[in-house]
Amino acid sequence: MFSIDAIMSTDLITLPPTASLAEARALMQANRIHHLPIVVGNMELVGLITLTNVLAGTDSSLREPDNRIRAKDICIKDVMVTDLATVDEHASLRQAALFLEKHKIGCLPVVTKGKLRGIITDTDFVAVAINLLEQMEDTEPLDREYG
Repeated sequence: MFSIDAIMSTDLITLPPTASLAEARALMQANRIHHLPIVVGNMELVGLITLTNVLAGTDSSLREPDNRIRAKDICIKDVMVTDLATVDEHASLRQAALFLEKHKIGCLPVVTKGKLRGIITDTDFVAVAINLLEQMEDTEPLDREYG
């Protein structure tokens, strides 16, 4: 049985709850990611900001410029998700995948003893699926005819 720690991302990009929505958006764009764990102290997870949160919290460009709320003026703690589902690094990949699918969420922060250790996303599971499909293709007989 493979566990979460086999595929979780551990090179984490995080922000404190005092950061701005503009900072979150810039980090997401620069790193091509959709989820940012929000941490305090020694990697204690207190929230999560997603690309959806960033887009929802960003004021419309259709509003008059003088009346817009600027992303740099919005604090992450005001828009972050705090009711988080997390997973232990020793949980099974199957359990985590089923949880993501059932709850229609894009990531699970990996928390052990109260500290953020990693993150696993739906993209990580796509990579696993691709790997498994490639392994299956490698074991198929080459002389098989299609058509």
